[in-house]
Amino acid sequence: MVDPGLVVVDKDPGMTSHDVVSRVRRLAGTRKVGHAGTLDPMATGVLVLGVDRATRLLGHLMLTEKAYDATIRLGVATTTDDAEGEVVSTRAVDGVSEDVVRTELARFVGDIEQVPTAVSAIKVDGKRAYARVRDGEQVELKARPVTIHELVVHEVDLPEVRISVRCSSGTYIRAIARDLGAALGVGGHLTALRRTAVGSFDLSVARTLEQHSDDFAVLPIADAARASFPVVDLDDEQAGHVRFGRALDLVLPAAGPHAVFAPDGGFLALYEPHGERARPVAVFV
Repeated sequence: MVDPGLVVVDKDPGMTSHDVVSRVRRLAGTRKVGHAGTLDPMATGVLVLGVDRATRLLGHLMLTEKAYDATIRLGVATTTDDAEGEVVSTRAVDGVSEDVVRTELARFVGDIEQVPTAVSAIKVDGKRAYARVRDGEQVELKARPVTIHELVVHEVDLPEVRISVRCSSGTYIRAIARDLGAALGVGGHLTALRRTAVGSFDLSVARTLEQHSDDFAVLPIADAARASFPVVDLDDEQAGHVRFGRALDLVLPAAGPHAVFAPDGGFLALYEPHGERARPVAVFV
C-alpha cells in the first residue's frame, strides 16, 4: 500500500467519479480512497482523490474554488441541463445577438442565488436528487448561494458559446447554461465541460489514469497540506498540545483551515481561528 497523500487525476469522458475511485483503489492497494467534488461522466479534467489518512483533507478541499472551461448550446433545453438528457424544447436563436449573450453572462458574476440542476448528487430527504429523478419523481431544489469569481466569454458562435468560469464549490455550470438559455428565452444546455482546477491543483499536475497506471503518482500528505492551506510552523510546546488535540493560544492570519507543522517539518493537523485562539479541525498524528 502507498503512503497517505493526494492523487490528481485528469478524468477521461464517460467515466463516473466512482469509476475513478475504483481504479485508484486498485493502484493504491487500499479501499480507503475518496474524492473531492464529483465530476459528471460527460465532464473531463481535474479530480482530486485522497488515499488513506489524506481522505480527511478532502472535506476541506471541497470548500475551495474551482475552475472550468465549458461550451453552452443555446436554443435547446434538456432534462439534465446537459447533452446527456432528453430534449424538452427547441427554439430558434435568430433573435439572439452576441452582445445580449455577453450582457446576460455578465449578470452571473459575483454572489448569486443558484438553483442546482435536478439531476445532481444533492440529497433530498436522504436520497440523491438524480436517483429521485431516475425513479420518475419530480424534484425541486432550493436556490443556494454561490460565488462566480470570474466568467470569461471566449467565443459566441451561435448557437454555441464558449466560456471559462472560476467559482466557489457547489456551483453548477450546467445551471449557468440552463439559466442563460432561460434569460434569453430560447433555452440552453451544456455540451462540454472540463474542470481545469480544484483549489491549487490544476491540469499541469493532473495525470490520466493511464499515466497513473504506468507510474502511480501520490503527493505526500504534508506536501498536499502545504499546497492547499495557509501554513503555520509551531514550536515544540505547541506541537505537543496539537498531539493531544488541544486548542492553541494562537491568532491565525486568515479565516478557514490552516495546516500546522512541527519544528521538524512534520504535518500535524488542520486548525481554524476561534476568537483569539485556534482550535483543531482534524488531527493527523
